Amino acid sequence: MHFGLSEEQEMIVKTVREFVENEIYPHEAEVERLGHVPLELGEEIKRKVIDLGFYASNFPEEAGGPGLSHVDFALVERELGRGSMALTHFFGRPQNILMACEGEQIARYRDPAVRGELMDALAMTEPDAGSDVRGMKTTARREGGDWVLNGTKHFISGAEHADFVIVFVATGEETAGNGMVKKQITTFLVDRGTPGFTIRDGYKSVSHRGYKNMILEFEDCRLPDAQVLGKVGGGFEVMNDWLYATRITVATMAVGRARRVFDMMLDYAAQRKQFGQPIGRFQGVGFQIADSITEIDAADWLTLAAAWRLDQGLPANREIASAKVYASEMLARVTDRAIQVYGGMGLMDDFPIERFWRDARVERIWDGTSEIQRHIISRDLLRPLGA
Repeated sequence: MHFGLSEEQEMIVKTVREFVENEIYPHEAEVERLGHVPLELGEEIKRKVIDLGFYASNFPEEAGGPGLSHVDFALVERELGRGSMALTHFFGRPQNILMACEGEQIARYRDPAVRGELMDALAMTEPDAGSDVRGMKTTARREGGDWVLNGTKHFISGAEHADFVIVFVATGEETAGNGMVKKQITTFLVDRGTPGFTIRDGYKSVSHRGYKNMILEFEDCRLPDAQVLGKVGGGFEVMNDWLYATRITVATMAVGRARRVFDMMLDYAAQRKQFGQPIGRFQGVGFQIADSITEIDAADWLTLAAAWRLDQGLPANREIASAKVYASEMLARVTDRAIQVYGGMGLMDDFPIERFWRDARVERIWDGTSEIQRHIISRDLLRPLGA
């Protein structure tokens, strides 16, 4: 077993980390204050990433991407996790499910997204359908040879900048092997400006300010068959590919953010003095530092191991779920400890610690709650035993 990074991987880490420190950190306070990323700033970041050769780093070479392995991409995402998500959004990682594009869809959507000419957003969650994806009420019905979409999506990240959205809707019902009737899900590509499609501001969140969530409304939005991504009724196949990628992303970014917080906590514990000595010498502080680095390292290896399994073509559903639940919960513990080490100053906006603490809370919810991850893990272990 070899746990070291190759020379190329070390270069990936160094390059992305320097980019985040030089191009992302300086703008974080402004974005936090504004609550959004000025479009010209986002475009500037995107241009620099394209020049760097890292745009669409989650895509294979045959699709115009750099062809990184799953482990390589996990390292990229880990370093991006150190920066504001609102800003690193423009680092550009189009939805990997665009690999399902066929025919004219490749030239119209996938390739321009990979080149950075178009930006996409993914719409799955609804007011009454979060973890229960098949509970979605947004529907598409056949009418005059077209599909007519009606319904609402919310908590849609990146939609304010998107040129098109990838939308999951119910298109009928099907009978499962156990005799239960369930909704059939189909994926559609919908251009901004399509009649009957509206994008409006969502809710004001305490987590990841500037990384806005939007509400999408479909009212008799008419689409031809050419806008179906994948097969009619095959939305769950497309969805599972996306969830694999996003759950590893949440885990890796949580590790990166935790390491940034840890570095700040460590420096503060070494420099801040009380009772005539650095506070890090007191066990109450030193033990929190020890626990934090142990958990960060554990989350890091767990996540990279899950990515490695994908590279080897091995089943990784349970391992990805384990990485997501552990890393997201680890980040919550580390940021909370950092607040405690900083004391009252940790809650002041003079330091970014309170921002990391707020941002950490949502990681246990989106892209599959901690409860959903534990369900995946337990079912993976129990199902082979007939339980």
